[in-house]
Amino acid sequence: MLSPQIQIQDLNVWYGNDHVLKNVSAGIPPKCITAIIGPSGCGKTTLLRCLNRLIEEVYDVRVKGRVLLDGIDVYGSEVDVTEMRSRVGLLAPKPFPLPMSIYDNIAFGPRIHGKGNSAHLDQLVQHHLRAAGLWDEVKDRLRAPASRLSTGQQQRLCLARALAVEPEVLLCDEATSALDPTSAKCVETQLQKLKQERTIVVVTHMLRQARRLADYVIFMWMGELVESGSATQVFDSPQDERTRAYLAGDIG
Repeated sequence: MLSPQIQIQDLNVWYGNDHVLKNVSAGIPPKCITAIIGPSGCGKTTLLRCLNRLIEEVYDVRVKGRVLLDGIDVYGSEVDVTEMRSRVGLLAPKPFPLPMSIYDNIAFGPRIHGKGNSAHLDQLVQHHLRAAGLWDEVKDRLRAPASRLSTGQQQRLCLARALAVEPEVLLCDEATSALDPTSAKCVETQLQKLKQERTIVVVTHMLRQARRLADYVIFMWMGELVESGSATQVFDSPQDERTRAYLAGDIG
């Protein structure tokens, strides 16, 4: 494996008294797609949201351990959480376009971070809509409300919005679960292109999707990391009996 861009070390998470992640350690390689797989309730989304500290938005949560991004612990007291989250973006399961135009949805992040004048914003909006595979569908109605887009288009808009602040890492939490097959394929195609420039981590409950997308795989079971490695290794030669049983459909 390439030297990890993200290093997870002895990560534990509790919701109240419920111990949901247990001593998780893993490395996530750069400019690859890493898929976190496992049955519902195994801790996939919790692990993903620990990577940019969104887990701290959950009531009565406690986190112990380290998550290193390029060698810096994102939970360190000196870390600017807002700046860190601009480096580690998130695409949620359901699209939530902001109540504004298509253009302003993309320009929102760069404006907050003081990036560019109007002409530069025009270039940014076009660039990121192209990166999300949406430009040709919306270029003639950029000032129209984003709410008028289809669900699949809205999710690609949210992808473009996440990319507009130039994150180094993109987290995707069941990002195609609310989409029809055609829209889901569009998002998958864009993720495959985007990995040339940034690290992508996807949570998915669909093994077929993980097989299509993943370069690297983390298999979770009951809050524990059971097995991780290249997609070829995990899918073709799993080392743990639980991994073999899950991939065969015998458990989970």
